[in-house]
Amino acid sequence: MLPYFPFEQDRFAMTLGVRAMRPDEPLIEVDEPHYREELALKESLLAANPRARFQAEPGTEPHQWETVTELLPLLARQHPRHFALEVEGEQWRWRNLQLGTETVFTPGRTDSLPFAPLDWLGRQVQEDLLLMDGTREGLPMIAGLLCFPSGWCLQDKMGRSLLDIHAPVPNFGSKLGASTVRLMEGLKPGRPVTRVNWALSVTHRLDLEPWTKPEWRHLFEGITAHNAGERCFLRLERQTLSLMPRTGAILFTIHTYRAPVATEVVDPARRRRLANVLRTVPPDTSAYKGITPLLEPLVAWLEAGALPQAANS
Repeated sequence: MLPYFPFEQDRFAMTLGVRAMRPDEPLIEVDEPHYREELALKESLLAANPRARFQAEPGTEPHQWETVTELLPLLARQHPRHFALEVEGEQWRWRNLQLGTETVFTPGRTDSLPFAPLDWLGRQVQEDLLLMDGTREGLPMIAGLLCFPSGWCLQDKMGRSLLDIHAPVPNFGSKLGASTVRLMEGLKPGRPVTRVNWALSVTHRLDLEPWTKPEWRHLFEGITAHNAGERCFLRLERQTLSLMPRTGAILFTIHTYRAPVATEVVDPARRRRLANVLRTVPPDTSAYKGITPLLEPLVAWLEAGALPQAANS
């Protein structure tokens, strides 16, 4: 079962759903059963097309380095079974106990790492990592490592303002734009916030850039009220926002989880809640999320009280 079920009411609601993170809540999550597999997938995707999955504007090295030096001590402290950090003078020794790797580098010296700082950091965690410039008007995106997006890509968003990035989202500007800008402009160092976003998909794959759709769009075929629970996947993004204290960069992390809908609604109350939410999704939002073809059979499956065993019969 996924670690989150982000449906808190019986109707679709367009809300930010942001809350302050608890002091004991990790900024970066380690999903241990899938960690090695997902890090290997990141490596292969970056090797296949590095420019598509990592970009950084000129002059952003200080922002990237600050993100590295802020996150590594946090990771070692919050996940001591998985990571270890030793600092001797200017030299940092990072050990990834999950991957069995060790990296020795000097913060600020880009040639001491095998990749750009944010690129290297993104290869240590399951999250995608994006940086916005919190000191510039519009909060533009200035760097990012993005391997597991839900239907978008870095090339289309780099350098654009926060509101411009979200322009394709129906009603975002009118309903959430101003509050989102206020939230990000009001971030304080050491006080991150978090939210969970949801989507539906017909594939288990993590990398859903727009150009991948020809490889999996055939999976929309044959979804019915009898099999929708197993054929449709609930896709969750646990997102966090953190302000870097020196450069003013805003780190946006995205940890993507997915599972067949059937495994997430064994509880009848969950099943009813999800059916009610999907029944009330506005048509423009449904089209934007790419879930219009799924709604009718999936809602019918949910309303029929189907369990995973029935879906397999």
